[in-house]
Amino acid sequence: MSLPTQNKSVNIVKNRDEVVTTLANLIKQVSNDRILKQGVFNVGVSGGSLVGFLKEGLPKIQTDFSKWRIFFCDERVVPEDSPDSTYGQYKQLMSALNLKENQFIRIKQGVSAEDAAEDYVHKVAHHFSQAAIPKFDMLLLGMGPDGHTCSLFPGHKLLEEKSKWVAAITDSPKPPPSRVTLTFPVINNALYCVFAVCGKEKADMVKRILVDKEDLPATRVKPTSGTLVWIMDEDAGKYLSGH
Repeated sequence: MSLPTQNKSVNIVKNRDEVVTTLANLIKQVSNDRILKQGVFNVGVSGGSLVGFLKEGLPKIQTDFSKWRIFFCDERVVPEDSPDSTYGQYKQLMSALNLKENQFIRIKQGVSAEDAAEDYVHKVAHHFSQAAIPKFDMLLLGMGPDGHTCSLFPGHKLLEEKSKWVAAITDSPKPPPSRVTLTFPVINNALYCVFAVCGKEKADMVKRILVDKEDLPATRVKPTSGTLVWIMDEDAGKYLSGH
């Protein structure tokens, strides 16, 4: 795919394989462009099905992975060897892509969600030292069955957070309850916000977000000076024809 230039791009492709390929090609183009312009690619990743998409797609692209800095859109406050750890899921990518451990900006271990969030803010600020609000090159976002994204859940007070870059959540309706998440001021300041979804079980929520524009966390992802990209297979996008 060519780089989207408008503020929103919805791409419906045939199947999961094409979602993986389309996503990987977009990441390749943006990463190479940002590395050329600033010497580094600052990307935020999520858990869930995205991990599988990236494990399949990223080894096939040409980019300088040594110039990647990988942050987490959200993370569960659990040990890194826990199956619930998003970083733990991404460790399997290290050898495949020749990534170094220090390229991952991780939450502090063995502390509360509040302390982990405070520490993570400092880590993010270190890499965006001149920024009033960090401007990520790309955030690869997930969409839950309830329309949540990052660890921002429907009806939660964190949806209204205006000043913190990173927030703690200790009452997540989805286990584990303690998490650290980016907030909307940071999410919507990104250059690219990308959702990649597959499967007919996602179709209803995709319609509620993109057609009905229901006030759900994923609907609130609207980059102010960047581009929102949706990539989905025909099953997930089956209610979008004509929109």
